[in-house]
Amino acid sequence: MRPVTLLLFLLTIPSPAQDFDLLILGGRVVDGSGNPWFRADVGLRDGRIAALGPLANRSARRTLHAPGLVVAPGFLDMMGTSSEPLLADRNSALSKLRQGITTILAGEGASAAPRTSGDWRTFGEYFALLEKTGLPLNVVHNVGAAQVRRVVIGEENRAPTPDQLAQMRAHVEQAMRDGVVGLSTALIYPPGTYASTDELVEMAKVAARYGGVYLTHMRNESGALLDAIRESIEIGEKGGLPVHIFHLKAAGQDNWPLIHKAIQLIQGARERGLDVTADIYPYLRNGLGIGSLVPPRHYAAGTEPFLKTLRDPKVRAGLRQEIETTANWENWYRHVGQNWDNILVAQVGPEGDKRFEGKSVAAIAKLRATDPWTAFFDLVEQGNVSVNPLSMNEEQKHAALRAEWVSVCTDAPPTLPTATGAHPRAFGSFPRLLSKYVREDRILTLEGAVRRMTSLPANTLRLYDRGRIALGLPADLVLFDPLRVRDTATFTNPLSLPEGLPYVIVNGKLAIDNGSLTAENGGVVLRLRPGRQ
Repeated sequence: MRPVTLLLFLLTIPSPAQDFDLLILGGRVVDGSGNPWFRADVGLRDGRIAALGPLANRSARRTLHAPGLVVAPGFLDMMGTSSEPLLADRNSALSKLRQGITTILAGEGASAAPRTSGDWRTFGEYFALLEKTGLPLNVVHNVGAAQVRRVVIGEENRAPTPDQLAQMRAHVEQAMRDGVVGLSTALIYPPGTYASTDELVEMAKVAARYGGVYLTHMRNESGALLDAIRESIEIGEKGGLPVHIFHLKAAGQDNWPLIHKAIQLIQGARERGLDVTADIYPYLRNGLGIGSLVPPRHYAAGTEPFLKTLRDPKVRAGLRQEIETTANWENWYRHVGQNWDNILVAQVGPEGDKRFEGKSVAAIAKLRATDPWTAFFDLVEQGNVSVNPLSMNEEQKHAALRAEWVSVCTDAPPTLPTATGAHPRAFGSFPRLLSKYVREDRILTLEGAVRRMTSLPANTLRLYDRGRIALGLPADLVLFDPLRVRDTATFTNPLSLPEGLPYVIVNGKLAIDNGSLTAENGGVVLRLRPGRQ
């Protein structure tokens, strides 16, 4: 063979293939099942877990040395509210990924679809746009009952006609065919609050035919908590589908003891065969729009028409009297002890005064040299103002976390670190669970906490190939230091990223590499498929 021919022959011989795309050596594997941790190396190939065991002598394109680190399934956020920020700026995924979150559930009362106009109208069209844009993490979606109601009926407080109910059911069916995992509600926010139990049952029946789940921000989370749980259970039983309760809480000091009865009520439903689960976020302040402190009946003709009436001092006086004296609705002013110091302004809209963020309504009133009620109504009239009421206590968090069927959420969308404001749960929920409730308070074991953030929510959403470390499963993983992991976000500095989670892997691709967001778009839209393997 001539030299030139030999050279060409040698150049065409393929080099030995690497055993793995990514190899993780020396970590403590917490597999998501609740089993005790074990020492093993993890080899990833083609986006999946290809090998477990002693793999130090195997080759890989990239090797991560993980002594002192836990290797766990990627965390699943049971209430990530919306995936639409990912379309606007993929860097918003940093708030999720740096917590170890590899999958978010999007949709509550509102949802990305159905819509009557815009770049998409159905979930099928929306999912195609997400996939075309590229996703740094996985997303799974609900169809919001309030969204469906808004498309068919509008903002009005009235029951649907038979024809309108048929249209609403058709929208739910289309969403389920497109791959959403269930029907979700937010029953304290108009127009969702106008939906009757029977209306929700009819839509739930459609979701049930496709293997879906009913997920709910219940009609009440305070004095009528138990009745709200009973309604949720009734919808599940009559609709023929599992029930998941978002951010379980007993809001308001007078109602804190109800959490134990709430847990008993859910446990009783489970014992008689109904699949009921819940989630919590690990903070004592909740988050909502400041307009929720106004009785929802005032929004019956729509939000904008109501806000215009707030310019009338007589309207304000009447509202103040109603808020101070009535309790037949989700009265957040009463829940915080009728104390404006206990309501922090988290975020104002583009037209708002950024000095108000992180301050209480009482402090804002002093800043403006006015009274708290005037400051409150001015903020409501402005619109797009979110607040953080101090409404919970640690005892109920401990009680909920001890329930085997309670998972974890942020109740926040993907958020840019440069945003103007947020609830600290947007950046800190999952690391906070590991630092406060595992390492400090010892309410949960490490393995129990990981299960609540991985396989439990995956099972709830029928994503049976997620939330575990096992051969052949998709490689969604997080590596964290159990001694250093912690949240740093606070109510005065809510946009601070957590520490101690250096690597996050989404479908085999490094999404967070030594603490930094990579350019990899390893995420996918996870569609519900009955019998999914």
